[in-house]
Amino acid sequence: MAYNELSPEEAYVILHKGTERPFTGKYVDNKEEGVYTCRQCGAPLFRSDAKFDSGTGWPSFDDAIEGAVAEIPDADGRRVEIVCANCGGHLGHVFRGEGFTPKQTRHCVNSISLDFEADK
Repeated sequence: MAYNELSPEEAYVILHKGTERPFTGKYVDNKEEGVYTCRQCGAPLFRSDAKFDSGTGWPSFDDAIEGAVAEIPDADGRRVEIVCANCGGHLGHVFRGEGFTPKQTRHCVNSISLDFEADK
């Protein structure tokens, strides 16, 4: 399968499980309607209606497109990593029970791991 070419910064996050600095990502404040896709493979991951402002500095979603995101417990046992279910690219982490939304779920995602397709 052919993947998009990644910049060194994108590879650091997507391939090597890095994290971008909070409040620096291009999608933190994005309010457009559309679909967020995997930067590496283009698979649809999150719909804009699931995005909310958590104040944490990263795009936050209370739901993922069904089957699009896989969860992997971190080695330290404290957090749960989220990856693209299609290509395995690192997206961020998922947190539950924080009270931000009725779904009690926050997919905390690095903007650099995403692309965005606005609704037409």
